[in-house]
Amino acid sequence: MLTRVDPGPAVVVCNSCRHSRDAQVDAGGVRGGARLVAALRRLRAHEPRYAGIAVQEMACLFACQDFCTVHLRAPDKIGYVLGRFGADDAAARAILDYAVHYAASDDGRVAYALWPEGVKGHFITRIPPPGWIAE
Repeated sequence: MLTRVDPGPAVVVCNSCRHSRDAQVDAGGVRGGARLVAALRRLRAHEPRYAGIAVQEMACLFACQDFCTVHLRAPDKIGYVLGRFGADDAAARAILDYAVHYAASDDGRVAYALWPEGVKGHFITRIPPPGWIAE
C-alpha cells in the first residue's frame, strides 16, 4: 500500500480529487486532481526555480470536501494540507511558489508577506513532523 519516494521537499497531490463540489470530472472525463498534477509537473519541468520541489501523487488524501487538495511536506518541517484549488496553471504556480519558500525555511513556516496570493485562504491544516509539535 505504501510506495517509498524521495523524502525531500514535495507537493503530494490527490490525483483523484474532484474539480469542485459539484463536478467530479471535466468534459474530457479527467478528474481535477489529475489536471492539477499535470499542471504542477508541466510548470516544474519548464521553470528551474521549482527543481528542488518534487511533485508526487497519490489517490485520495481524504479531504474530499476541499477538492484539488495537496500536502506540502519536507523532513523535520511542519506539513500543510491545502485545498479548494482550481485544476489550472495559476493554482499550480501559486502552490509551487509557496513550496519554494517552504523548502528554504528552517521549520516549514513561511512569513505571510511571502505567501503568493493564490494560496491565501486555501490552508486546511498543518501537521507537525514526527517527534515534534509546533509552538
